[in-house]
Amino acid sequence: MGILSKSDHRARAADQSRAVAMDHPVIRPWSPIVESPGRVMADRALGERLWDADGTEYIDASSLNAACGYGRLEIVAAASDQMARMQGVDLSMHDHDVAARLARRLSAHLPAELSRILFTNSGSEGIEAACFVAASYHAHLGRPRTRVVTFARGYHGSTTLARSLSQLGPTAHWFNDPIRVTPVTIPGTDRDARDPATSPLLLAAFAEAITQDPADAPMAVLVEPLINVGGGVVLPPGFLRGLRKLCDEHGVLLIIDEVFTGIGRTGRMFGFQHEEITPDIVVSSKGLSGGYAPIAAVAIQDYVYQTFVDDPFFGGVRYGHTTSGHPVACAASIAVLDVIEKDGLVDNARRMGTRLLDGLASSIDRSVVRDVRGLGMLVILEMDGDDSAAALAEGARKQRLLVRQQGPIVMVVPPLTADADVIDDIVSRMRSALDGVDG
Repeated sequence: MGILSKSDHRARAADQSRAVAMDHPVIRPWSPIVESPGRVMADRALGERLWDADGTEYIDASSLNAACGYGRLEIVAAASDQMARMQGVDLSMHDHDVAARLARRLSAHLPAELSRILFTNSGSEGIEAACFVAASYHAHLGRPRTRVVTFARGYHGSTTLARSLSQLGPTAHWFNDPIRVTPVTIPGTDRDARDPATSPLLLAAFAEAITQDPADAPMAVLVEPLINVGGGVVLPPGFLRGLRKLCDEHGVLLIIDEVFTGIGRTGRMFGFQHEEITPDIVVSSKGLSGGYAPIAAVAIQDYVYQTFVDDPFFGGVRYGHTTSGHPVACAASIAVLDVIEKDGLVDNARRMGTRLLDGLASSIDRSVVRDVRGLGMLVILEMDGDDSAAALAEGARKQRLLVRQQGPIVMVVPPLTADADVIDDIVSRMRSALDGVDG
């Protein structure tokens, strides 16, 4: 056998990687078939740390769910107690107090007008429910509308309807779009998007999208307070405030997708609270149960909810799933809110997030780093391409730090419980990883 070239070695490694992945019994969501070198076989976790099957310890700054960290015994006990008491009933058939208690607790963190809560199992379902509620509201008023205005690079979930709301490549599908969408493109670069001067440009683009056809007014504008999957884009101050005004002027509902940003991640309980507005509908999920159980909540202004009495088919909200508002998930979520309130995790996210951003801000001096930005306990490093971002994520893993790579960006997303020592350790490991990429 002759000597293999570098390309031959790569091809053989890819074949072996593919064979390993194809032999794995679990279909990994949102993952290529070829085995990724950065995957960890997670075995156990506690606090902000995770151990793989070989016993290697990592700081986990990659989880979008673990708001309260891992292994909080009071959350585990709440879920366990509820499971022993009553593991589940169908809310379409029977009521249970734990869902009502969670709805009241969550409402206490929202503007008073957002007093009605519909529970679903995931953020994708929550977004779909929000769109159904918005369309139903306009139909109840005798002015059917079915169009949505949203960011082209927004991400709102993986159901067919939620995929149709996005123009990101991975969300493409092979079905007929179930909803009409007018996408809005961010002017300029992602780095410049947070500049206050961008706000009027963005608002002008949304105004044009809303009014492009007077005979086809949109039912809703749907946005994230911070664009997550679509580039880690921090939006300019004043944008959400101006968008609220724009929606009011044209009789359009404002839906805020807080699936990722909600429950303290941005340094406020909800991202929209940075601008002190009141959306018509808010969807939250990931941090709500801290990753201990699947759940999402759709908070709806009462004036919207009241129109469902006039629903011509049912006289109520025609949306839900057998496990919507699952008692165990609700019990875990109540315990999560207890921890967040007792431990002051929203304020901790603001303070420690600033420390994290400040600690990584000097990375902008690296030739491979285009921008460092963030909001609360979330910092984004925009690299000069996908390859350098992948190299940074892999370098961080070798430093026993887990981060998220999404295209050319690397996201550092620690639990809201991270203290100054953990944050400084993350910064140190990221700098070491950057040395390997920039060197």
